[in-house]
Amino acid sequence: MARAKFQTLTEQMFYILLCLREECCGTDIMAKVSEITEGNVNVGPGTLYHLLEQFSEAGMIEETKVEGRKRSYLLTETGKEALQAEYERICRQAADYRRYMEVKE
Repeated sequence: MARAKFQTLTEQMFYILLCLREECCGTDIMAKVSEITEGNVNVGPGTLYHLLEQFSEAGMIEETKVEGRKRSYLLTETGKEALQAEYERICRQAADYRRYMEVKE
């Protein structure tokens, strides 16, 4: 059975949504992801703009401003909920790791 779209997020998806807690354009998002992750996660323009389109269609982000070709976006309530759910999923994984590693040591 196929999983629901955005049931879990990739690293790139998670960090894009995290950046969009504040209004950002695409180039700002790419720079912020690199800054937040200290260069450990990068998002290329092709991936970024494809995901922005998908997030917009899913109602997770909204376009807030258009200046020529520059478009800015902001997280919606649906996007905030998806970001929170992913954070909680990651925390559960970390807790499972700690619990399992303690038993094995």
